[in-house]
Amino acid sequence: MTPERRHEAAERADESAAQLSFSPLSTDDGFEIIDPIERQRYRILTDSPVELATEPPSSVGMPVDAAVSFTARSLSLPTVVPLYVRDASGRMVGEVEHFSHETFPDGRYTLELAAPIKIYARVEAALTVTSDVTGMDVAFDGPTRVVLGGRSHHKHPAATVTTTRDPVDVMAAISTFGSALKTTSPERSYPTLRGHPPAVELGDELCIPTGLEPPATGMRIELPPRLEYVFVAAPLAFYLGATVVPGDDPKLVTDEGFEHELDSPRGFEGEVERVLKQVFFCDCLVRTEGVTSVDLHERHALEATLDWEFDRLYAQSLATQLATYLSVPFETLEGHLPEWQLTTHVAPTPESVETLPFLVNDLAVVRTPVTEPVDQLADTPAAVTDFLRDGEFVRSTAAGVQSEHSFVTPETGDTLEHAFVGEGTPIGASKATPQAFRNRLERVPTVGDIDITVVCNDEQMEAERGVVDRVYGSREALPFDVTVRRNLSTAELAEALREDVDFLHYIGHIDADGFECADGKFDVGTLENVGVDAFFLNACQSYDQGLKLIEGGAIGGIVTLEEVINSGAVRIGGHIARLLNGGFPLRAALEIAKGESVIGMQYLVVGDGGLAIAQAESRIPLLLTVVRVGDEFETEIRTFHSASIGMGSMIVPFLRNNSRYYLTSGRLEPFRLSASELDEYLQLEELPVRIDGSLRWSSELSLDED
Repeated sequence: MTPERRHEAAERADESAAQLSFSPLSTDDGFEIIDPIERQRYRILTDSPVELATEPPSSVGMPVDAAVSFTARSLSLPTVVPLYVRDASGRMVGEVEHFSHETFPDGRYTLELAAPIKIYARVEAALTVTSDVTGMDVAFDGPTRVVLGGRSHHKHPAATVTTTRDPVDVMAAISTFGSALKTTSPERSYPTLRGHPPAVELGDELCIPTGLEPPATGMRIELPPRLEYVFVAAPLAFYLGATVVPGDDPKLVTDEGFEHELDSPRGFEGEVERVLKQVFFCDCLVRTEGVTSVDLHERHALEATLDWEFDRLYAQSLATQLATYLSVPFETLEGHLPEWQLTTHVAPTPESVETLPFLVNDLAVVRTPVTEPVDQLADTPAAVTDFLRDGEFVRSTAAGVQSEHSFVTPETGDTLEHAFVGEGTPIGASKATPQAFRNRLERVPTVGDIDITVVCNDEQMEAERGVVDRVYGSREALPFDVTVRRNLSTAELAEALREDVDFLHYIGHIDADGFECADGKFDVGTLENVGVDAFFLNACQSYDQGLKLIEGGAIGGIVTLEEVINSGAVRIGGHIARLLNGGFPLRAALEIAKGESVIGMQYLVVGDGGLAIAQAESRIPLLLTVVRVGDEFETEIRTFHSASIGMGSMIVPFLRNNSRYYLTSGRLEPFRLSASELDEYLQLEELPVRIDGSLRWSSELSLDED
């Protein structure tokens, strides 16, 4: 597909009618809601066959992209999800999670389901909601008309701002980011209420389309007009809905006279990061007084220390809230903050400005790079030599031209993931590029199967092909179409890369000249366009070819920097296949898998590392770490974000003795579980589990000795 056709398809996908579809199930009574852009699906079963009638989205009374109506006596959900019951006025009158049995008298209700696709159902009936360890049921007191709608988590820039290279013009462009906020109340801490900032491109003059004015928050950020200041402040300006203006000293100012210096002993970047995290986190605490009142673990832990009148603070002006939030010593809050998902090191050059809307959309911390040049990856030759003595081989070709990289090591911080935007090949961070983010905006919607192509171009590497062939498409609830191809010629590989597929897993040899095929080398740079969305090039020195795939139209992928030993590549390849199949995005999958082999340091993500090829079964990707303590197990849950799950999301672990919500991302407080309790939790879905120093999978574990 040409770039022009991809762009046209993306424009069609933005029309609300094309966002979601409702499809009757072929084997059960009920239907499936399909998000064609984010590749999300969710099944709802009914007590008998139903006829779906299209309804206007406004008929649901909540923000949805599409809606249908039908008549049923009950609804059954295939998973346990947080379910909120609201009355006719929108007030929350109940919440249902796992192991529940709740009844509601005859009335008009809106049911809000926090499923992989946001779902609202409007009914007039008495209802009973029950749930166990595997699913939920909503029963009505008779045949009931249900008006049901869904909202995609997909976010797209509403417009494009053009800016010159002048930092003052860049300030004006970034001041438009706050126009994407759907609210300026503490609920802006929910990712679904933060729209995508406008796209930015470089041009000859500043051009801001109408309607992109920042909200009337009365806040401004004064900065010296230099890009290293402006870029770092972009996420904070977005979250506060603040205007960015030139000033002698960096500071945050409100129209009520409050000022906060942004150049503190932490340094400018450290202080901006502190303010962003603190304001965001305090909003998460205070929003529990709003439309969704839940028992939040972090509020429970801090309520006595803060001594706030939460209900009163919720109703105060933004300036008053800001002053109250920042009056609390950061150290008081620091131990309770969720781990920030992403820090991005952005070179302060005009070209980098085009990446900012996408980084801000993830609420990433932005820093200017503090890097050290590196000649090569440490210890790589020794590791390879040791394995070769045991008869191993590497996935490179002896005659191939060695790739030359200019390595840099960005200074890491306390976030889960790191990305790098600029010249050089990063070590310890993914390589993000403006083109990858543009490609994601042009992603072609599909309601069909998730298409995966596995290419094995070397018979000696069949072991990995066998592993990944068993993994991809192993989830019954998701439709996968997996194609395995072997020993492709250059023409056949070019055809495979041009095809519109969701994911390509390549096994074979690559060097600076290209992919080794049955009849020679193939260089991706010779392709006019690439149809593959995401990829894993499990071969030596695949970094350069991966970047060329991004330039040709791909969104993101996993590549290698230098030589990789075959046995290590098989191990990493198997883990990454299972993690991607389980809904982990590229960056998180690699972060988990690379610790399982000595060659893990050779792998990195290029492009948009937040891309996932499948949805997580529980909506939020989870990693468990289990340690035996006597007859019990200390279980730590680590949460990750994806395109549809961002900072401000919540999780309620489905454990019998827990009803509290926790903020994502990062590690939750450990739970002490018996063997039977842990086994029950492991049966909920297929999860990666780190136990006894190795990565296992929940379906392979049985810890109940009884």
